[in-house]
Amino acid sequence: MVEPSCADTAVTGLAWDSRAVAPGDVYVALPGERVDGHDFAAAAVQAGAAGVLASHALDEASLDAVRAAGAFVIEVADTAQSVTDLARAWRGRIAGRVVGVTGSTGKTSTKNLVRDVLSAAFTTVATEGNQNNELGVPKTLLNVQEDTEAVVVEMGMRGLGQIEGLCSFVRPQVGVITNVGESHIELLGSRENIARAKAELICALPDGSGIAVLNAACPYTPFVREVARTEERGIRVVLYDGSGDSDPAANVYALDVELDGEGRPRFTLCTPQGSAPCALPVRGLHNVHNACAAAAVGTAFGMDAAHIAQALGGARQEAGRQEVLRAAGGWTVVNDAYNANPDSMRAALSFFSALAVPGRHIAVLGDMGELGAHAPEGHERVGRMAAEAGLDALVCAGELSRSMAAAAIAAGMSPDAVVWTPGRDEALEAVRAMGLVAGDAVLVKASHFMGLERLAEGLVK
Repeated sequence: MVEPSCADTAVTGLAWDSRAVAPGDVYVALPGERVDGHDFAAAAVQAGAAGVLASHALDEASLDAVRAAGAFVIEVADTAQSVTDLARAWRGRIAGRVVGVTGSTGKTSTKNLVRDVLSAAFTTVATEGNQNNELGVPKTLLNVQEDTEAVVVEMGMRGLGQIEGLCSFVRPQVGVITNVGESHIELLGSRENIARAKAELICALPDGSGIAVLNAACPYTPFVREVARTEERGIRVVLYDGSGDSDPAANVYALDVELDGEGRPRFTLCTPQGSAPCALPVRGLHNVHNACAAAAVGTAFGMDAAHIAQALGGARQEAGRQEVLRAAGGWTVVNDAYNANPDSMRAALSFFSALAVPGRHIAVLGDMGELGAHAPEGHERVGRMAAEAGLDALVCAGELSRSMAAAAIAAGMSPDAVVWTPGRDEALEAVRAMGLVAGDAVLVKASHFMGLERLAEGLVK
């Protein structure tokens, strides 16, 4: 059903959140367990949506709003599937090369660095933010013009078969796996199963011409290659290593890695096309790995080391990921509250402990989700990492983080320097009670459901 019929209506994008509709978007009404997106169709067209994609008839008030706005309604059996079908059809008209990026940690940061490298030489479209699921991935493809030269698609994963499903319409020619860690281990049960799920990206590359960009330092890379049968299928494998060692197995690697006073890496980027000095504006040693992954993609696209290093030097930091905020009182807050697992906690603590400040290093670490039966051990491990990081104080927020606090004390932190709190608000008060002064630095990190970004905001007000 189309109502009213407007054959000449210009459509410029998609939105499934009525609060995020831009003029010209099609509003995709998604039915949900608690909220039905069809109930917000009127708000969407009033915000400028050109039309509504619906899976059942709208109520009369919504239809009146649609008519008043001169918008249209298209009724389909499944709105989410229709978005995928649109992307699948549009993919056949995209001439540029498509790069898929996945991994347990670092996939959004790596996707951004790949975007920044390729944008220096090619017209490039990349996934916005972390829209890496069944809706965000097709939206990325639908944002691409026919003559776009490079497309960078981030792919998330919550179970076996999900990346395979995304690849069925993305059809990547280059696949990047940042690493295989413990993210989503609650759902998949083991790191081997996680590796198998990530390998679906490499399995989807075209025989004889696909390029797999893999982390030489990840112990599961040989397993991924075996599962994807890279040699048998003629997949070209480009190995990268950002650990700072001269790895004979790596094609792209970093040497002479050091951090400046604000935790930003400098190193020599080594590629088959030569070497070049590189200085990253993003913080943390883990970003050297991410940068080397992006550089490996750049070399696959024919870029030389100097051009890649220059592009990496202009990289853009994602909001909420090691975002450095300055408080009026003179202290520093590192907002890394977007997400967390033991691997990303290790990377954040490494960066934070190297941050050169004249005052105290205080970390606020909260609960990590999706660890399942591994949650107690994972939180204890982070507590030991915190003790080893040489922090002046540690505030643990959330029920799961009780074991984090206990492990930090058992590993040598003074009980007077460790505070456990049940949640965000109590953690904020605990930090304020420490009397922050100019020169202090506070790291804020937890899984997103903890909402610690609001704690970070509270510390800089």
